[in-house]
Amino acid sequence: TLPANLTTAIRQALSLGEFNGKKEESQVLFIGSSQIPRILLMGLGDKKKIDPELLRRTAGSTAQALAKMNTETAGVCLPGASGSAPENSLAELFAEGLTLGAYRFEMYKTKSTEKKKEKAELKKLTLFDPEGKSGAKSLSIGLIRGEAACLARTLGNQPANTMTPTQLAKEARAIAKRNGLKIKVLEKAELEKLGMGMFMGVAKGSRQPPKLILMEYRAPKSKQTLAFVGKGITFDSGGISLKPGAAMDEMKFDMCGAAAVIGAMDAIGRSKPKCNVVGIVPACENLPDGEAVKPGDILRSFSGKHVEILNTDAEGRLILGDALAYCVRNYKPDAVVDLATLTGACVIALGHYATGAVGNNDALMEKVVEAGRQSGDIVWPLPNFPEYEESLKGKYADLQNIGGREGGAITAGLFLKNFVEKVPWVHLDIAGTAWGVKNIGHIPNGGASGVGVRMLLDLAMKWSAIPASRKNS
Repeated sequence: TLPANLTTAIRQALSLGEFNGKKEESQVLFIGSSQIPRILLMGLGDKKKIDPELLRRTAGSTAQALAKMNTETAGVCLPGASGSAPENSLAELFAEGLTLGAYRFEMYKTKSTEKKKEKAELKKLTLFDPEGKSGAKSLSIGLIRGEAACLARTLGNQPANTMTPTQLAKEARAIAKRNGLKIKVLEKAELEKLGMGMFMGVAKGSRQPPKLILMEYRAPKSKQTLAFVGKGITFDSGGISLKPGAAMDEMKFDMCGAAAVIGAMDAIGRSKPKCNVVGIVPACENLPDGEAVKPGDILRSFSGKHVEILNTDAEGRLILGDALAYCVRNYKPDAVVDLATLTGACVIALGHYATGAVGNNDALMEKVVEAGRQSGDIVWPLPNFPEYEESLKGKYADLQNIGGREGGAITAGLFLKNFVEKVPWVHLDIAGTAWGVKNIGHIPNGGASGVGVRMLLDLAMKWSAIPASRKNS
């Protein structure tokens, strides 16, 4: 129960109309008490419409508001369970949202040398549960989810001169060591020996050596294996098909699929799902150089298929194609999900609030969509009629790496279908949702969003085998 003076202040604010509790509404009340000088009221709207994502977003907005209040300690009183929010996860949702909302990327900002009072930083936050149904486990789950997504944000926000393929592999090694995961990194010579012609074709325009990062979590006695593959282009100039100069600085974000997979593997190592999980990241740069792949070149993929390069800026699908084929052949997973900032076409189609999806299996797509709904990383399936694949047939080779402007997000995804054989697979185009997201309480209005991490974790934690009758659709 809140102290009487706080309850009185809140009632007065409501009666005077200073605060109405509308969704996204906030109000600071000055109490005059030495112990609790201020109250921050956050509106949740209609009690019947409160859902988990609203609670996360409100918690994120709360963290951002507290950061402006020059305080070192704060307490958050959780709302009573209502709507579709599970009662036993209120603390989890708020811990997750608060962690996400408190994120700042300031590692390259030097502190001011001016002799002025530094603004206080929040050092202690206490959650109060009026119904007494929250516990340390709920808080721990929420923190793991939030911290893993923030880890992915930091990987994505790093500049390309720092977050090279070599550094990305180093970060993955540290995460694997911390969480007891197996890890192996394949170097350039081994990738060439394996015949990863598409991957090497993209990488050879850069002086940075490519890396194929292989992370493994093994669950005791599990016979099911999930595989996550993330595009790791640490900088994308477009290659010989050079991008326009405007906003090219944002191409450091072209490895956000890789960041999502690495962040998810961190959370999986800490959360211990009951299925095996493999995380695969092909990492390289795409730069124009005297040795860079050229439009018109034909590359032999790891799978043996030959691909004609019509545009060197359609490079993500090339490195993913070899990584997917390697994954299917060597790990024999029961399902594969890949994440990639693949196409500007997906941003045009869906904007920044939904991830586009293409797949070859309805049952797996349903699982991915549900995991997206649970986590708040919304997934929107795109059509994949056979007619779309006609535009990918090569003139001089088996395939060509672009299918034209029309339906570009779909044809890019369907290009990858050629490298997964008959394994259930879903491709997630996160070009719109990986950065540039605005007006969501727990996501910064600038920089990497950390999309996909919590969705992959939910998919792994609730994984069940795809029925044999639905293996291929």
